[in-house]
Amino acid sequence: MSLFASLYTDEDVSALVATLLRSRGLDVTTVPEQSSLGKTDREQLEFAISLGRCLVTHNRVDFERLHLQFTKEERQHFGIIVVPQKNAYEVVRRVCILVNKLTGDAVKNQLLYA
Repeated sequence: MSLFASLYTDEDVSALVATLLRSRGLDVTTVPEQSSLGKTDREQLEFAISLGRCLVTHNRVDFERLHLQFTKEERQHFGIIVVPQKNAYEVVRRVCILVNKLTGDAVKNQLLYA
């Protein structure tokens, strides 16, 4: 059982968000750190899966669609957290509320809104 979800922020999420999440003890990596800039949303989700990480995004519409496709295909992912585009501190506050209440295992295959 995984206590906290490991996170992967997509390219729309500020680098400051990752820095602030790390300062709170969370395991975070980013699209630029993984040299995966410019990939499609599906490719980003597939990459997050290959890393065993929950994807954090501002892109609600596309990732809702992808989550539904994965559900129909009975495919697994490590979670998707959709958070509104706010200042970095507010984004971090919202993400922390979720990951502090749910284990990494509880986030798997979930589409969550922060």
